[in-house]
Amino acid sequence: MSGQGPQRRLLGSLNGISPATPHFELAANQTGPRCLEVSIPDGLFLSLGLVSVVENVLVVAAIAKNRNLHSPMYYFIGCLAVSDLLVSVSNVLETAVMLLVGAGALAAQAAVVQQLDDIIDVLICGSMVSSLCFLGAIAVDRYLSIFYALRYHSIITLPRAWRAISAIWVASVLSSTLFIAYYNHTAVLLCLVSFFVAMLVLMAVLYVHMLARACQHARGIARLHKRQHFIPQGFGLKGAATLTILLGIFFLCWGPFFLHLSLMVLCPQHPICGCVFQNFNLFLTLIICNSIIDPFIYAFRSQELRKTLQEVVLCSW
Repeated sequence: MSGQGPQRRLLGSLNGISPATPHFELAANQTGPRCLEVSIPDGLFLSLGLVSVVENVLVVAAIAKNRNLHSPMYYFIGCLAVSDLLVSVSNVLETAVMLLVGAGALAAQAAVVQQLDDIIDVLICGSMVSSLCFLGAIAVDRYLSIFYALRYHSIITLPRAWRAISAIWVASVLSSTLFIAYYNHTAVLLCLVSFFVAMLVLMAVLYVHMLARACQHARGIARLHKRQHFIPQGFGLKGAATLTILLGIFFLCWGPFFLHLSLMVLCPQHPICGCVFQNFNLFLTLIICNSIIDPFIYAFRSQELRKTLQEVVLCSW
């Protein structure tokens, strides 16, 4: 996918676009304004991608190894790890090919490179869509486990979980294929931005409702123990902090990328928007960082998974 408008990154490499330099620089826009451009070194981008790959491979391996983790909740977490893994692999692969083509180490015709670019872009877009979907699925799963605790296992059964997972993967592949085929159509960009906003609102509403229920439960426990002030305050602050971190990381890592897409629709030729477009590689880097952070938020907090992860790491040596 492109950093500036509809032009493709790999084709840009064929046309002689130089790779990013490792520093902050003020770039002059065509109409005059000076823009702060945050250039991401290719080495840093590739390193972050590889860290994400290793982390998420370990999460998938741990879930596959331990039968106690073969439940809908952990299947959703495992699929999120697979999505984040694909996000990292596809971006690393595209950057590597771009560097090889730019250095002349990979001789290929423009048509071949464009086909390869289309395939990688479908993989990138599909993995991003599936990652957002599974973040929403995890939020729904946790919500049902709290508000419908007695009926949870009859609502979220393994067959239903597998159907939901299959539907998410199929929808991700189809939507990404349509996006790449019609990437210069405004309706496609608006659909992607709307999808991000819907996921953000869904997660915010569900997690805020869960926090309110947890605080209500804590107040009930406090009244039983005749400690009506200490427990609710402490629990409420801790829960609010956790919620702020969870939603804050999601918004900070994904928001700039979808802001970029929004501005491509609203003001593609405006010089101020052009300043935002110049930082597209930074926005992709933030998404890679989200793929690194996700295992710590959703997977590594589980004691059972951490124990299995230690076994997987020790067995690999």
